[in-house]
This record gives sequence, C-alpha cells and structure tokens, in this order.
Amino acid sequence: MSTTLRHSLLPIILLQLHVVLLSGEPAAAAKVPAVIVFGDSTVDTGNNNYISTLLKSDFSPYGRDLRVGPGGGQPTGRFSNGRLAVDFISEAFGLPPLVPAYLDPNADMASLATGACFASAGAGYDNATSDLFSVLPVWKQLEYFEEYVARLQSFQGDDKAKETLSKALYIVSMGTNDYLENYYAMPSGHAARSATSASEYAGYLLGVAESFARALHALGARKLDLNGLPPMGCLPLERHVAPGGTCTEEYNAVARSFNAGLRDLVARLDAGEVDDGGLGDGARVVYGDVYGPVEEVVADPAAHGFEVVGVGCCGATGRFEMGYMCNSASPLTCEDAGKYAFWDAIHPTERLHRFLADRKMNTTLYVFL
Repeated sequence: MSTTLRHSLLPIILLQLHVVLLSGEPAAAAKVPAVIVFGDSTVDTGNNNYISTLLKSDFSPYGRDLRVGPGGGQPTGRFSNGRLAVDFISEAFGLPPLVPAYLDPNADMASLATGACFASAGAGYDNATSDLFSVLPVWKQLEYFEEYVARLQSFQGDDKAKETLSKALYIVSMGTNDYLENYYAMPSGHAARSATSASEYAGYLLGVAESFARALHALGARKLDLNGLPPMGCLPLERHVAPGGTCTEEYNAVARSFNAGLRDLVARLDAGEVDDGGLGDGARVVYGDVYGPVEEVVADPAAHGFEVVGVGCCGATGRFEMGYMCNSASPLTCEDAGKYAFWDAIHPTERLHRFLADRKMNTTLYVFL
C-alpha cells in the first residue's frame, strides 16, 4: 500500500478499532475476502493471453516495472508497465498484490479464492464490441464466473463459499471500447452507429450494465463497484488526431453523459428496497469515478507528480503505439514511465493506476473496509 494511502486511511482504521475496543467485541475477519473483476483492458490481468485474439500484451516492454510476484519485470498480460488499479485495491484490502487472471492455467483455487479477474482487453457492454477482436464478451465473463462459483463451492464448501461471495468486492469497469472501437470507429452502416444517437447508445449500454449487476447479485454479489468512463478525448490516441493535440471535447462530453446515467443507475440499485429498483438483500453499490482523477492529472500534471500527459511512454511517438506496436523493438520508449500518465496510447502507467486506486479507496471503497 502506498504511503499516501496508508496515511489517508489511518483515521478511518483507528476509528474502526476504537469502536471495536469500546464494544468489547473481538476484531472481525476481513470484510472483503476477495476481489472479483470484470471489464476491459484497464482491468484485464492476463486473460487475453489464453484466448485467440490480436489484443495481447504478453511481451516486453509491457510489465517491465512490475516488481511483485514471481518473475518481476516480466509481461503478464496487463496493458501497463506494471500493476493495475485493481491490484493496488486488492492489496489495500489486505489481499494479495496481484489479482490472478481466471484463465491462467497456473492459477489454482487457493489463489483464486482471494481474487479472480474475468476481464478481457477489448471487451465492452455491447457484444458487438467484443466481437470486433474476438475477446470475451461481458456475458462470457459472467459464464466463467458461474463456473468459478461452482469451483469455489467445491473448494471451500457451500457455507464458506456463500460467505466469500457475499463479502467479496466486485469491480466492473468497461464502456470505453464501446464508443472508441465500436460506435465512433465503425462505418455508418454498423448498427451501433446508424441506428442510434450517442445518448441512445448510452441508454442501451446502461441497460446492459444494469442487467449485468443484477445477474451478479443473483449469484451472490453484495458489494459492487461500477466504474464510469475516463475523459476519452484526452487519451493520447485521441489527442493525436485532434487539432493542436488537444483533448477531443465531443468524446469527453459523451463520457460525462454516460457517467451521469451510471451514477443514476448506481443510486437506484443502491436504494435498498426492491420496490424502488434497488437490489435489496443488503447489497451496496458504489460509483467508481475515473473521469475526475484523470481529468485532474491531465489539467495539472505537476500537482500530482507527473510530467507528461499528452503522449504515452512506449514507442517513438507515444501517440498511436499500443499492443503489438508497443514492443521490445519499439524505438525511443521512455526510460522512466513514472513521469508519464500513460504507458501506451490508451492505457495508464502503473503510477496513474496507483493514483486511481488511492483516490477510489479514499472516496468510495473505504465504505467496505
């Protein structure tokens, strides 16, 4: 856990300890025994290594700054130079510092019982988005989770598995690919582009997000973190095609609109009463703000310890290199990724991932401590 995170969480931890001491009750077991992850490349810890797709990052220099786990500094399938926000969040809850990819054949149930990632780079809420690069659609991710539930029951027993599933933190993060790789990138004849406006498409995606959240709840989930979109127009890839290298405001406006709808959805699901549209059964749903923190870093990098936000670290330009274009032969890849907000043309560096995890722990996820 970072020094900043430890210091900022100290008052909360001391308050909880004070309450326990006053009550005379013994300290409870970990409130979050596992972190379960669904989504796209920003949270994929390596599942795409094991499926037939062009969207991979199981090669250098990806992972070059990853310093935990066996074989430090090696590529793991994470689209970054090191760990992802979900890894830091897992560690903040006292769990292992790396969330294993479910499809990794080396991940046994002993490791998966404290965390499992079902995310797939290139995925979206829209199945058509995932089909573009033959990655795991959101419902295939859910299918694997159902398999995981059965395996967990065999490993822990029904009662213990039920407890693990109900106390685990479920992180869902996707949607950017639905717009950048599907809605805006496809020819006008594509259904997502021709049949709907951006706002109507957002309504469709939010409907899928709600169905997915309810499906997780039906399988035992009670602690959900639904994450919004980043300022998509400020990704290096989008700034590359914008006049003067500025952020593309149209994309940012779409992200803000989607996020507003997701906030409303979270409020409804978290309402408590089923009659009011809530999940019920003591479920807690929070909104994960990604837009705000990234916007802050882009607007004032120095205030957050960054130096470069307009281009990525990897490659000769940092404006379009990602995936196979970001490889060990890529010329002029930066020496110190810690100065950069973005590792490649789309994905955050480990440092920005740590910043996002710290911010989330201190603004929303602390409620699950």
